[in-house]
Amino acid sequence: MQENISSRNAGIDFLRGLAILLVLLLHFSLGLGLKDSPLGSLLGPDVLRAIVLNGNYGVTIFFTISGYLITSNSLRRWGSLAHINWREFYLLRIARIMPPLLLALFIIVTLGSLGVPHFDNADNGHHMPASYFFIAAGSVLTFWHNVLMQSTGYFNYCLNIYWPLSVEEMFYLCLPLLCITLRKQSLFVLLCLGLIVYAPIYRSQHLKNEIEYMYAYFACFDAIAIGCLTALLAQKIELRKTAAICLRWFAMLVLAVVYLRGIGGHEVEGFTLISLCSAAFLMATKQASQQGWAIRKGMAWLGWMGRHSYELYLFHIIVLALMRNIISKKELSYEMRLPCLFLFLLLSAVLAGLVARYVAEPANTYLRKKIRNVPPALQTA
Repeated sequence: MQENISSRNAGIDFLRGLAILLVLLLHFSLGLGLKDSPLGSLLGPDVLRAIVLNGNYGVTIFFTISGYLITSNSLRRWGSLAHINWREFYLLRIARIMPPLLLALFIIVTLGSLGVPHFDNADNGHHMPASYFFIAAGSVLTFWHNVLMQSTGYFNYCLNIYWPLSVEEMFYLCLPLLCITLRKQSLFVLLCLGLIVYAPIYRSQHLKNEIEYMYAYFACFDAIAIGCLTALLAQKIELRKTAAICLRWFAMLVLAVVYLRGIGGHEVEGFTLISLCSAAFLMATKQASQQGWAIRKGMAWLGWMGRHSYELYLFHIIVLALMRNIISKKELSYEMRLPCLFLFLLLSAVLAGLVARYVAEPANTYLRKKIRNVPPALQTA
């Protein structure tokens, strides 16, 4: 069920909003271009490239926030990770993830099956039949789409951006079973530390293939693990207000530096550093006294994007694909690129808001009520 805005952590919503904005800017720049625009003239090609083409770091921020929230919520709901009710855990994930995802997949598969460009399986020189959607969409729903991309490459403009779901949900598919099996929190901490150490090693071994070093499970699990450890650490450490403010600004400063220096040449350590900066920011915003600061600073719109980040993530690519069917990057004039960017952001926000209001939130609420009515074995311990 959607949390009341007043009960949410505005700092987390701000960071999540920033992350989804970076992803949206990346995809728009790749699809319709920003270099040849007033923004490119104002900032210069190097600065613009640094801002818009490192958007995959935004996904790393998402992974860190996700690990932090899933661990924090599990501790609050079950008291300890060892007492996670795995069946209820999975049902709650399904209630949140599946309804809007099924709608997005229905739109993409329908338009793709009709042969609409940028929805079909003909990206990057591939010419796969509509029947391939059984495998493609099925891999999204069963969390191995990144593995499919590792063997096939980029083949569907819309579906291929859903690879983070495979990473995230595969981690959470294993999380309850591992916590119940390991029992001791110290063993879970050691497992997370192992994932954090191994991820840069894995990336260093696959630098020739961006699908491998950016999208593979073990290339990304470190960010989720860092988020999990941050939630455990936040239980034990209470920062004073001044210390929290200093840490928050320091984390944002280092995050900006690491982000702007780019992914190229820093594939091994860059993603881990982005995650560590995000984790420090999360630690600095956990106190109730820090909530609401983003809204007071006039960043309410970014907080809104954070609250609707999942719907924006799923449906912005549908908006962008439709726009690319109306006008191509080559046809878009210098003067029209910025208006097209604002139109893209507006349409994506409107669609995300509608999906959240009429699909995601009602379905989530309904399914959670059903979960509460299941036999006692499925209830919180």
